[in-house]
Amino acid sequence: MFFNLSSHSWPQKRIWTIGMSQCNLGEPWRVQMNADVKNAAEVHPGLKVILKDAQNDNLRQRAHIEEFVRAGVDAILVSPKEAAPLTGPVRDAYKKGIPVIVIDRRVLGEDYTCFIGADNKKIGRAAGKWIAEKTGGKGNVVELKGLMTSTPGQDRHSGFREGIANTNIAVIFEADMKWLEPNARKEMESALSRFDKIDVVYAHNDPGAHGAYLAAKAAGREARILFVGIDALPHEGQMYVKQGILGASFEYPTGGKHAVEIALDILNGKKVAKEITLPSRVFTKENIDKGGEVLNE
Repeated sequence: MFFNLSSHSWPQKRIWTIGMSQCNLGEPWRVQMNADVKNAAEVHPGLKVILKDAQNDNLRQRAHIEEFVRAGVDAILVSPKEAAPLTGPVRDAYKKGIPVIVIDRRVLGEDYTCFIGADNKKIGRAAGKWIAEKTGGKGNVVELKGLMTSTPGQDRHSGFREGIANTNIAVIFEADMKWLEPNARKEMESALSRFDKIDVVYAHNDPGAHGAYLAAKAAGREARILFVGIDALPHEGQMYVKQGILGASFEYPTGGKHAVEIALDILNGKKVAKEITLPSRVFTKENIDKGGEVLNE
């Protein structure tokens, strides 16, 4: 199901408390998600949101869910670090009757109330096809992957490989940079030292693409490489496209505002879809001033 945001109006009969566990705040995209959650909640005077940062620690995030259950929150929002470690606590909360909305990264199974996220495989496939078109279906690619124990990393990788299938594009170097710009820069330095010809960098997020760009610039090779990322935050990926640093940035909406509104729908007795797929856009120098182009495939 594709979610089309519309105006909502809820009868506020009580104070609702929602617990939100964010897997980390080391990524700008996740900082933006928390800001979107906070801003959406502030519109509703009877809504209280407790925000917790798991600091990239599965055990800490598991503890967050357990704390929320003991505190008797009305609903839980969670963006998991990894699927398997969070599956048990999410299932336990769900079985106790607490609505659980999973955002961005999935848990295993279907013991949750609602999952909200964009189609990472579709985005990865679109990135692959865009790169194939820009390169004439040939060239050497460096793939800087997100955390490959997370579902977005896995889907952005497999979708990309589908997008470049049946072309002469070769992935000559790949590394898991765990979504972090410093890691991406270090991995790109390794790739640059090993390969004289790199045509494209495909990074699973914009910080990764930017880190690769900085490494290439330090080596004096950035002008000969096309950099492509995912996230397209206005102050990050979109800005990099405007500056000519990235050739393209593919939008991955945070889902923060949507999650708050879906939680309120649930708490007010409305039925919601189990899966909500958010739309995505691609931003390039040709369309950035027009608001990007919607991915329709």
